[in-house]
Amino acid sequence: MLSHTTHALKEWASAVNALEQGKTIMLLRKGGIREVGNRFEVKNRQVLLYPTYEHQKPHLLKPDYAVEVTPVASGWHPEKVRIGSWAEITDILPISDAVTVEALLAYHIWKEEFVLSRYNWKPRQPLYILLLRTYKLPQSVTIDYRPEYGGCKSWIDLVEPISLANLVPVIDENSYKQQVSEIREICGDVTSNVST
Repeated sequence: MLSHTTHALKEWASAVNALEQGKTIMLLRKGGIREVGNRFEVKNRQVLLYPTYEHQKPHLLKPDYAVEVTPVASGWHPEKVRIGSWAEITDILPISDAVTVEALLAYHIWKEEFVLSRYNWKPRQPLYILLLRTYKLPQSVTIDYRPEYGGCKSWIDLVEPISLANLVPVIDENSYKQQVSEIREICGDVTSNVST
């Protein structure tokens, strides 16, 4: 395992919180507007989780998660960003049918309508399910927001590396493997050709 890293995955703060609390192991991706070729790709499988706020809306989340969200104006970002976790992306599962999307509803934080709208956006491209084994940093690190961290992109590199010493898994290995097994069974025998 790395001792330090600058690699980070940007995700809604509500999803980062759910990952850090062990409420989910799943993220959904179709690709950021500013990603190469407008297609999703995994640049690093081991990443810090960088919380974002601009696009998360309460009506897109299940009620338990919606109450945590305060909508912000377009372009808003905090001056300081709390980094509290690191994750290993263990599985990347492309989903190309709506029935599977619906069957995964219990495993993530979003409302069905939002997930189906993401699935239907760019219909020739699959919706990617990322399964993350998440670890908490022993102490959160607060960093300054920088303009290069902004924009609709999934992956960023922080200016300063963050130590990965003494990470603590948010759920035990057996529980994680059980959830992965359940999700993979729903998804069927799929593999991904997403770059890593």
